[in-house]
Amino acid sequence: MRNLWFCFFMLLSVQLPAAEKLRVGITLHPYYSYVSNIVRDRAEVVPLVDAGFNPHSYEMQPADLKRLLSMDALVVNGIGHDEFAFRALDALQSQNNGNASVVVIEANADVPLLAAPNAQGAWNPHTFVSISASIRQLYTIARELGELDPENARFYRMNAVSFARDLRTMKNQYASQLIGVDMSGIRIASTHNAYGYFLQEFGIGIDTVIEPAHGVEPSAGQLQQTIDRIRDANIQLLFTELDMDNRYVDTIEQATGIRIFHFSHMTYGNYDTDQFRREMEINLQTLVQALQVSATRSESGEKS
Repeated sequence: MRNLWFCFFMLLSVQLPAAEKLRVGITLHPYYSYVSNIVRDRAEVVPLVDAGFNPHSYEMQPADLKRLLSMDALVVNGIGHDEFAFRALDALQSQNNGNASVVVIEANADVPLLAAPNAQGAWNPHTFVSISASIRQLYTIARELGELDPENARFYRMNAVSFARDLRTMKNQYASQLIGVDMSGIRIASTHNAYGYFLQEFGIGIDTVIEPAHGVEPSAGQLQQTIDRIRDANIQLLFTELDMDNRYVDTIEQATGIRIFHFSHMTYGNYDTDQFRREMEINLQTLVQALQVSATRSESGEKS
């Protein structure tokens, strides 16, 4: 009997191996923030590419492919901002006779998309520079991860809802500062259309997009046409990108007197759980400031 009890206690003392955490890959900085806030400590978030890359011209490296092979799932933008990942997935499929071992989660599956300017049949991929579109992506990612990890599905959903609530609260705090601001006469130019989703949330459209494609500087003729357009249409604001050296912006400012404001594109720097929340708040602060300044100038009759 004593031996029986001894065996029983020995069995209790044996620790069963813990279930392995999901390894969830991401392609872009905002998705690191989304997924980290959803899974917290119950899954591992793995950037596909080391920080410091340019998503528009990146080519996958052997170390990236090795990371891809270790992932259970990969969260992608999927509409033009992480084509490098799809080239890698195609290579992985060809190596495995058409069977990909990585589950691809299309973050934008439930997002109403805007057409890309100057590109027929393409979508504007910058859904992550937006609160409303980001919330839809949070819910999609949480749902898909829950299907892969049913034990934590409710945990993921609750975290997505909590994060979404925080983002809505932040947006409403800044939107309330625009109550009474007459935005009907405000005209906006943008270096490229990365901010279409963000501005749409405030009922604002973009009058002029300067770059023929993202990262492609306008020719001298295109630049002169833009300057003429800004003057003729009395466009007051030009939104451009932080961390991007657009030399032609200075030329436009000197020629037209337009006010320049900078938004974060949220695809630079180190991967950070709080980056999206922090940099989106900077964008909200910038937007409110720009609109208030422009409305004041319009009321006084001042032109750009």
